[in-house]
Amino acid sequence: MTILVTGATASVGRLLVDELVAAGAPVRALTNKPERAALPEGVEVAHGYLGRPESLPAALSGIDTVYLAPLPAYIDEFVRCAREAGVRRVVALSGEPADYEAQGDPSGWHYYRLEQAIEKSGFEWTFLRPGQFMNNTLDWAPMIKAEGVVRAPYAGAVQTPIDLGDIAAVARVVLLDESFAGRKLVMSGPDAITQPEEVECIGAALGRELKFEELTPQQYLDQLMPVVGLETAQWLLDGFRMMVEHPMTPEPTVAELTGRPATTYREWAERNVAAFASD
Repeated sequence: MTILVTGATASVGRLLVDELVAAGAPVRALTNKPERAALPEGVEVAHGYLGRPESLPAALSGIDTVYLAPLPAYIDEFVRCAREAGVRRVVALSGEPADYEAQGDPSGWHYYRLEQAIEKSGFEWTFLRPGQFMNNTLDWAPMIKAEGVVRAPYAGAVQTPIDLGDIAAVARVVLLDESFAGRKLVMSGPDAITQPEEVECIGAALGRELKFEELTPQQYLDQLMPVVGLETAQWLLDGFRMMVEHPMTPEPTVAELTGRPATTYREWAERNVAAFASD
């Protein structure tokens, strides 16, 4: 039975397509730019996007199982189209903060809203709940290239970042094994690590010493607000603060489900060293 992968040319979705193809599973890839998709041979391409609900009926036709990329603003439209198409299973990429969101203002619901809509829809569901992505630290590349320094708040915040490839590998296992129905799978990388320690890993990969300079919360907001706006900047800042107050601990999900160790941050830095190297 063909699996529809939404967000098939985005970060996790593109890696998941490769995982499923390698496992011999038939895949239909939903992409807004099929001419740029560079998808593997044999993958069926559906031209569309979750944010364009009118493109979903054709993409969902004949589909039993969907990997759902997170786009909560359009979750109600997806649910309607998927139910009309007869979709039975949904494996949704959610996030570790879903339960925390449920304790706050509904206007701030993101992952929780997505999960609630899927749960109430009658689908068989599994939610993948990763925490921070290792790829988020690619945002440091301009600072590292220009000055050899990273500036960020809350140096003592303990994180457990995860590699996108590990998320995709877990998603492949869950999509091909229905025994995970009804589970909310929290996952992380294997390291409990601070931002200064991440900077040290990048420096080791580059073969040169890098510096970490801690910003005050206000300095961080002043730096980020022009880029992402106050609400998002405050949300990110609060996340760092919470990881000081409640240090994160690694989850064994990746190793347990895939049968191999999760990627360490040091391994990730070595694989992505070119992104931080001076031009």
